[in-house]
Amino acid sequence: MPKVALYNQTGSHVGDVEINDDVFGIEPNEHVLYEAIVMQQASLRQGTHKVKNRSEVRGGGRKPWRQKGTGRARQGSIRSPQWVGGGTVFGPTPRSYSYKLPKKVRKLALKSALSSKVKDDSLIVLEGLAIDTPKTKEVVSMLQALNANEKALIVTADRDEVLEKSANNLQGVKVISVGEVNVLDLVAHNKLIITKEAAEKAGEVLG
Repeated sequence: MPKVALYNQTGSHVGDVEINDDVFGIEPNEHVLYEAIVMQQASLRQGTHKVKNRSEVRGGGRKPWRQKGTGRARQGSIRSPQWVGGGTVFGPTPRSYSYKLPKKVRKLALKSALSSKVKDDSLIVLEGLAIDTPKTKEVVSMLQALNANEKALIVTADRDEVLEKSANNLQGVKVISVGEVNVLDLVAHNKLIITKEAAEKAGEVLG
């Protein structure tokens, strides 16, 4: 198992920690990462677009003129698609864009995203992370000490509501539990700050 540096909340190096090579040390699969990101972004689409077809547009109840003898083209309704104010043909209707990739592909994508963070030297492992009361200042101080002032994803072993509230006002900073880790968040944030316990859990689940 490879070793990475272990830090505390104040940014001090307190030792090294072993992480699962099968999760954090594989060669990232770029295509699988792409597929996972597209799947997540598709699932986020609302799909509430809607047009009215000729049966839903107001008016057009009777034939505008008789079938023959007028010299004009035959018409059945003033709300046919070729008329101004008529219905739309083959327009978008409400639908779900979400779909799922195979379980093994999703797992490989997660491992690729985590490994790419290690490869880019963007992974910071914390010995522990505890904030007693919701204070944004404490999270800011920690990020500055860890040299992670840009977009950062903080991953804890279990959900930490105090930490979530503390980071809520910080643009570009997101706090999730290890069970909520996903490819889109990992790719969207420059730094991954993960607790030692969360890294061990990720190694057990994905390894």
